[in-house]
Amino acid sequence: MMSFLPLGFTAPLALAALLLLPAIWWLLRLIPPRPRQVAFPPARLLADIDKREETPDKSPLWLTLLRLGLAAALIVALAGPVWRPVADAPAGDGPLWLVVDNGWASAVDWETQRATAERLLETAAEQARPVLLAATAEGPDQPLVPQSARAALERLRALEPRAWPTARGELTLNLRKAAAEEAPGAVIWLSTDSAASADPRFVDDLRAISGDAALTVYTGLQRPMVLAAAQNDVDALTATLVRPAGTQGPVTVRALDRKGLVIGETQATFGEDETSGSVRFALPVELRNDIARLEVSGEASAAGVQLLDDRSQRRTVGLVSGASIDQAQPLLSPLYYLDRALSPFTELRRPRADNLDEAVPTLIDEGVSVLIMADVGRLRDPVRDEVARWVDQGGVLVRFAGPRLAGGSDDLVPTPLRAGDRALGGSLSWDDPQPLSGFSAQSPFAGLEVPKDVTVNRQVLAEPGPDLSEHSWALLADGTPLVTASQRGRGRLILFHVSADTAWSNLPLSGTFVEMLRRIVSLSGTATPMAEAGGDATGAARPAGDPASVLPPVRVLNGYGRLGPPPASAVPMDPAREVAASRRHPPGLYGHDDALRAVNLFTKAAEVTALDIAPLRDTAEIAAYPTQTASDLRPLFFTLALLLLFADALAMIWLRGDRRPLRGRFATSAGAALLALGLVALPGERALAQETSADLMALDASLDTRLAYVLTGDARRDETSRQGLYGLTRFLASRTALEPEAPMGVDIARDELAFFPLLYWPISEDTARPSPEALARIDTYMRNGGTILFDTADQLSSGISGVGTSPSVLRLRAVLDGLDIPPLEPVPADHVLTKAFYLLDTFPGRYTGSPLWVEASQRDTGGISGRPVRAGDGVSPVLITGNDFAAAWAIDEAGTYLYPTVPPDQTQRDFAFRSGVNIVMYALTGNYKADQVHIPALLERLGQ
Repeated sequence: MMSFLPLGFTAPLALAALLLLPAIWWLLRLIPPRPRQVAFPPARLLADIDKREETPDKSPLWLTLLRLGLAAALIVALAGPVWRPVADAPAGDGPLWLVVDNGWASAVDWETQRATAERLLETAAEQARPVLLAATAEGPDQPLVPQSARAALERLRALEPRAWPTARGELTLNLRKAAAEEAPGAVIWLSTDSAASADPRFVDDLRAISGDAALTVYTGLQRPMVLAAAQNDVDALTATLVRPAGTQGPVTVRALDRKGLVIGETQATFGEDETSGSVRFALPVELRNDIARLEVSGEASAAGVQLLDDRSQRRTVGLVSGASIDQAQPLLSPLYYLDRALSPFTELRRPRADNLDEAVPTLIDEGVSVLIMADVGRLRDPVRDEVARWVDQGGVLVRFAGPRLAGGSDDLVPTPLRAGDRALGGSLSWDDPQPLSGFSAQSPFAGLEVPKDVTVNRQVLAEPGPDLSEHSWALLADGTPLVTASQRGRGRLILFHVSADTAWSNLPLSGTFVEMLRRIVSLSGTATPMAEAGGDATGAARPAGDPASVLPPVRVLNGYGRLGPPPASAVPMDPAREVAASRRHPPGLYGHDDALRAVNLFTKAAEVTALDIAPLRDTAEIAAYPTQTASDLRPLFFTLALLLLFADALAMIWLRGDRRPLRGRFATSAGAALLALGLVALPGERALAQETSADLMALDASLDTRLAYVLTGDARRDETSRQGLYGLTRFLASRTALEPEAPMGVDIARDELAFFPLLYWPISEDTARPSPEALARIDTYMRNGGTILFDTADQLSSGISGVGTSPSVLRLRAVLDGLDIPPLEPVPADHVLTKAFYLLDTFPGRYTGSPLWVEASQRDTGGISGRPVRAGDGVSPVLITGNDFAAAWAIDEAGTYLYPTVPPDQTQRDFAFRSGVNIVMYALTGNYKADQVHIPALLERLGQ
């Protein structure tokens, strides 16, 4: 390059063409303009005879100068003018060593760095000087030998910023070998001012390797912003942004989905004179879970990007309880401990509907990742089929045991279960409460510390089988499973063989319970076919280090923060270990398209520290990158030549006299479009509320306490039920403070049941089986605290699960088969029902041979002996008898008994009414008689 003060030329020999300008002058003056052409018609000829202007015989001076300027502009443009050219000529005669930092910190000012390197290499090419080019992020595999400057220039143009830190120390050995073969003549280091762990040693090594050669270090590049520590919290997605000191102004961070669409933008919040700020995206959890990338707007650097994978998503967990509403008190609800354990790291969803037929499908439609069912026994077939499809598509179903599950379950469990439960400890059990033995090495619980203080006093048992051990994730000390799991399609079935509350074990009180749930939740959203995911039929992952479980790189970030194909140096990562970003593991996405693991450049907020080059200040020249770059003036001169060419063309048109006035024709059209919008407000008549029969029934049922009976369609039996409840209502009003109104008959398929605390349902052999919709309404009613008294009126004495085979019993079984009924037992002597109002030991009706069946309650394995009433919570949703209570209670308007007792006994009828009073009080007040405050009065009345 040849320069004259601040102006230089890349092709100075082209300026020799300026010597031809005099010849061009002579030619332009010698050749006149083209003659003027005039039309020949006589009228036109006469009109133009008297012309004052004459056509010259040679070019005017101003036109000649214009054309000379056009020629001069073209010559200067072809000479390659450059404003403020920089000529870098490193000292020394040996090879030029050019060390270029191309790590993640170079992306911000890469053009400045590369332009400086290109000027140095072009100067070396003019001097025919060999160059050793070393890129500090490329590792030791690059050719670190001197080569021609043109070859080095081609390598430089192929270089790009990398998304991982520089590894300057890896180059030391090869640089020493190169210096031993041929000492460098000059060493230039284009640094990025960012420090790494091995940088201090590299600085000392570079000073020693340089020897007597001139060492120059360029510094002063802009430091990038660092985005780190992205976390999906309870109410927002947060991250930390670190900006270089001295940076002012707002910083915008964008959130994008996997398709690159912007989900949200926010500005980072910084304190006064602070370099570290916070980023917060307060979006709904559905939108936050769609975020796959955070990036600093306008910052083209991998440091300003945070990739999010399934681990960053806040899983949506649906909670469903099979317990009735009176057990949903905070400390008694089966969902209480699940809520406390899961809420810090998941988004919890509870169904608005109490009907499981509506609640479970609604949760699935809301996109829950995990569905947890606490003590839910059998699901009805439509709901069961929908849950099964959801699991097959990748959902995780977690079930907890309880009385209902012990009474019977569907097939959505990992392994077949034995009927009933197993009690450990207490006076009726030979076994002691069992501690945890350990966790399977093939389960997600592997590595968890086994708590020594956790014991289990009740559990549901799995049927023994050859594959039971493969399905067991956690075991008790006696070898029975605590947690079992199995793979179903792309999802998993997981069962805790204890309840979700503290009734069966104290596991929910331990920190291990929280960690177990955390690891189960982490399985959701990443379920893949086991052939791809590297698992087995149990849903357990393969051990860490298994070659089949490594995650190959799919897409990685380049230095500018854009995803692309992985380089050849990238290798798969082990999912069991935390991997730091490096040349072998570039930041990006690893795994499979449906189960990706993100590796980020920064996982924790850390300020970018400056490179310490103080050891080189005495022996090296510390230079700043040029702030003013050379300007290529060729476009300017070519544009000037083009403008002069246009001016020459206009001048020729003017000199030929072909000047025709431009007459524009402006066609104006005035269009006035008037749009008349008639808004007619029709006065609406006020609609009057129409009271329907359903409204009247709701008012009557809600304004007063009433007992209700189920309409069976048999007029005689329905009338007996009405008369029986009418007699019980009269007895309640005369003997207690309760004054209910007349009973009501309800259609279970149509009427609202929530108004009534107790439903009396007579069952006979011709009772129609309710429709699926009606069964769902009944199940919802019982879950919300309602109680149904089933009466077969056939002296049922063998129990509904025993050997009873009467037609009414068979019909009752058919009705209950579609409901989630807990295990039942005859009313024990210490049950609250025996002391709810009267002290009773039997519950006779018209007949006296049938026991009264209630929900089996858990016995206190370590409770207080001699307690007159069993402690417990909740009201049994089901009562079953065969003693025909309605016939015993039935009276007419005059108070006359309509049906005799069998055998005829007034005392039996009196006890039938007392049984009815206890049943109503039990349905209304629950277990209040089990409170400790009533114990002295009960003992006194019992004579103890």
